[in-house]
Amino acid sequence: MTVYFIADIEVTDDRWVPSYAAEVHKIVESHGGRYLSRSGRIEVLEGEAKHGTLIAIIAFPSADAVRAFLDDPAYRPHLEARKAGSVSRLQL
Repeated sequence: MTVYFIADIEVTDDRWVPSYAAEVHKIVESHGGRYLSRSGRIEVLEGEAKHGTLIAIIAFPSADAVRAFLDDPAYRPHLEARKAGSVSRLQL
């Protein structure tokens, strides 16, 4: 069953973003993921605005595929860079 992975990210240091954007897409695809949306244009229509800078919505074939992506050794340096340069909320 398709699951949706939502990354809501508040960038605090943008040095990691170019490499992340260039490399992570391929890693996502290797786990069956497909970006549905990836944008910095966030408009809150209802509710309290968060401090998000970027949002990504990715369809994966299963929750296990999401976890495999997050645990992939190829993703590890990007994960660490993102954690060092952002406050992230990842949802499944």
